[in-house]
Amino acid sequence: MGELELNKLTKVFDDGGNEIVAVDELDLTIKDGEFLVLVGPSGCGKSTTLRCIAGLERTSHGEIRLDGRDITDAKPKERDMAMVFQNYALYPHMTVEKNIGYGLKITTDLSKDEIARRVKSTAELLEISELLDNKPKELSGGQQQRVALGRAIIREPEVFLMDEPLSNLDAKLRTQMRTEIQELQQNMGVTTIYVTHDQTEAMTMGDRIAILNHGQLQQIGTPLQCYHQPDNRFVAGFIGSPSMDFFDTVHKSGRLIHDEFEYELSADTVSAIESASDRLTLGIRPEHIELTDGSEPNSISTVVNVVEPMGELTYAYVTIGDETYTISIDGETPIAAGEEIDIVFPEEKIHLFDDRSGRAIKNSTAGESEILTQPV
Repeated sequence: MGELELNKLTKVFDDGGNEIVAVDELDLTIKDGEFLVLVGPSGCGKSTTLRCIAGLERTSHGEIRLDGRDITDAKPKERDMAMVFQNYALYPHMTVEKNIGYGLKITTDLSKDEIARRVKSTAELLEISELLDNKPKELSGGQQQRVALGRAIIREPEVFLMDEPLSNLDAKLRTQMRTEIQELQQNMGVTTIYVTHDQTEAMTMGDRIAILNHGQLQQIGTPLQCYHQPDNRFVAGFIGSPSMDFFDTVHKSGRLIHDEFEYELSADTVSAIESASDRLTLGIRPEHIELTDGSEPNSISTVVNVVEPMGELTYAYVTIGDETYTISIDGETPIAAGEEIDIVFPEEKIHLFDDRSGRAIKNSTAGESEILTQPV
């Protein structure tokens, strides 16, 4: 078993008499065998949360429970967890073999032969058997990362904790290691909490993702739930690349009034938002904006400023009012800078957020079938 519960977890730092709330009453339950990703911008509290779970930071308030056992004040070595750090933290004077086996040597009474057997087995799993006699300085970044993973795996913990372990790798190697970590976790079935600021890692790796901002949990759900059904404007803007486009509007008599356009809503949408504030933010994903001939209702005329061909897709940047927005279109659709185009936001794919609280009032119906079939 490896179910982990965080109940009102709070961490406050004292900065010369000023209190900084790094984690603010965080409630999370990570199921046994689950791969949960903590994601958010720098300073949102994700690494502090991980360090509190590991016992490297003392909590200010709240409770941490592992399989029902309160471990809030337990020492790190008593928590049956293994942590993989951003900087690998390998011992430079030790060989790969000794780096991997060192934790077992100092924390268990296993025999040398048993430790050697486990090191060999772990190295084979990570495909680094030929590197056992090498020292860290002789290894590439990817190889060092595998050694750091091996040091955690060999302990056979109940929980893996990973703090931005791929951030020091180049893009190609990061993609490769991302896949390898997923396969390892799935094969071993160990509860894993993975911290990253990279939303691509969050979307592709996690069974569920927990999005933090200013120490507070914004949303937790499957990647597709958070992408297609964000709880608030922050989540909508943070998850997705390119980011969601936002337009500040006023709702009046079934129409959204923007400085540059008016958007007529259907009766169903008007009914759904009737109790909301009259100041609403319209959001739409760049890939959901459609090119039109200008004859459709709610079409908007604009001019293309910049075109970025990406191969399968092309990103076109347009100005509406004083703001620049992104449109994602098929890579085979011809489009050029300076071209006048008409665009439309399909109503079933728009999101509406309360302007003051940021709370989602209406979400897009796009992706509903994928959300229903995605494992939780």
